[in-house]
Amino acid sequence: MKKIKLFGLLLLFAAAMSFTACSDDDLSSTSIFPDQKIEDNKFDNWLTKNYVQPYNIDFKYRYSDKESDRNYNVIPAKYENAIAIAKLMKYMWIDSYVECAGREFLCTYTPRVIQLTGSYKYDTNGSIVAGSAEQGMKVMLYGVNDLDLDNVYVNTTDPYADHYTKPLDLNYLYFHTMHHEFCHILTQTKNYSTDFQTISAGGYHSTDWVNVKDKDAAKEGFVSGYASGEYNEDFAETYAFYVTMSAEGWQKIIDQAGEKGAAIINKKLDIVRSYFAESWGIDLDKMRAILMDRSAKVTSLDLRSLDD
Repeated sequence: MKKIKLFGLLLLFAAAMSFTACSDDDLSSTSIFPDQKIEDNKFDNWLTKNYVQPYNIDFKYRYSDKESDRNYNVIPAKYENAIAIAKLMKYMWIDSYVECAGREFLCTYTPRVIQLTGSYKYDTNGSIVAGSAEQGMKVMLYGVNDLDLDNVYVNTTDPYADHYTKPLDLNYLYFHTMHHEFCHILTQTKNYSTDFQTISAGGYHSTDWVNVKDKDAAKEGFVSGYASGEYNEDFAETYAFYVTMSAEGWQKIIDQAGEKGAAIINKKLDIVRSYFAESWGIDLDKMRAILMDRSAKVTSLDLRSLDD
């Protein structure tokens, strides 16, 4: 103990002498940390042209502490994958809403920030978070680095396929997620009928929804296990599944639900349909037709080039 104290005193004395010596010198006005300004690259210019200027969307692909949830260990998105996601989102999300509802609608209600993260978020309950929306202003997309640019797969016909088997199901992980999160933004702006909340009142799995399989959820009147968590997620899931699944894919959910479950799902769909038509002038069947047409063509997109 004495040796530790003596050594500590010697360190304090040395530090004091060093401080005195340094204080005699004139301090330089030049910072030892040079200004690390990042110059815009070709992708930044493409984003300015396709996201910032027409829609005032800040598409962030570089890792940012301010934009990330520090409660999770995540990694940055790969540059080439970020380019692919930006092109996919423009084609399947931005252009779809412009075609269905008009440019002014999207400019007014779009999230102002889209942040990419290379890895997924894993919650303590075992669920995988593929996307999230914050206060109607920002959408986070995760798992970007798992995208295989040479194996683009869009599943619109089987809602019960394994979404995480590679090649990844882009429809579920990205397109469905984006429509789901955008639905949250819209319902935070204009409320939907409280009648929706009463349909499955008492039937939500608020604490154990992660253990509810999608096929079992259908029989209870939910389009997915995630929808069984609470009514806001139920509403957004009902919308996202309906518009991103083909008629064949949606019918599989209805068939799986059985007579009782199907009646509940269809009752919810009627409210979702009325809400989008009356509040936003969006016809769900028109939106679905647009998305099915684009889904069939998405595999032919050049996800690497920035020349367009």
